[in-house]
Parts: sequence; C-alpha cells; structure tokens
Amino acid sequence: MDENINENEELNNIITLKDEEGNEVKFEFLDLVELNDEEYVILLPMTNEGDEEEGEVVILQIEDNDNSADDEESYISVEDEAILNQVFEIFKEKFKNDFDFVD
Repeated sequence: MDENINENEELNNIITLKDEEGNEVKFEFLDLVELNDEEYVILLPMTNEGDEEEGEVVILQIEDNDNSADDEESYISVEDEAILNQVFEIFKEKFKNDFDFVD
C-alpha cells in the first residue's frame, strides 16, 4: 500500500492508503512500534462512513524510500506470523487500559 496523506486527515490521525488495485482505503493510525531495529504501524480500518470498523487491526512495516526525493515512506505487509504476534503483543501491553482486546 502506498501512503497518501492530506493535511486535514493527518490532524485526525487518518491515513489514506491505496491497495493493490488502486482503491483508496482509510485507516486510523493507532501506534508506531519498534522491534529489532524495524518500525511497524498499527492501523485500524475505517468504514465508508468514516467510523472505525470493529475487528482486527492492520500491522504494516515501514520501509524508507531512500530513492525518494520527498522522504516519503511506504508500508509493506508483514508475512512473518511471529513478528506480527510480537508487534501486536507490544501494542496490547501499551494500550491494555485503553482498548478491550479479544483473544
């Protein structure tokens, strides 16, 4: 997914990404987690009405584009289940008093 943020959305922690088919998908930015010298974003998908969707968060790894002139970041899917679990456990520990997590 490619990052595409406009200024109004950034103030509300809303990030618009494009999926593999070029469709815009909105997410609420929840947290940034560092693990093994890598950074991961925790995002909550939003519905078309702008409400948060009940369900699972999305965890994407931040990939710096050294070739980009505007220091733009891109996000890549994480395939390693162990890394996903570690990142999610760090997130759950940080926000255990803010969210009701379902195991």
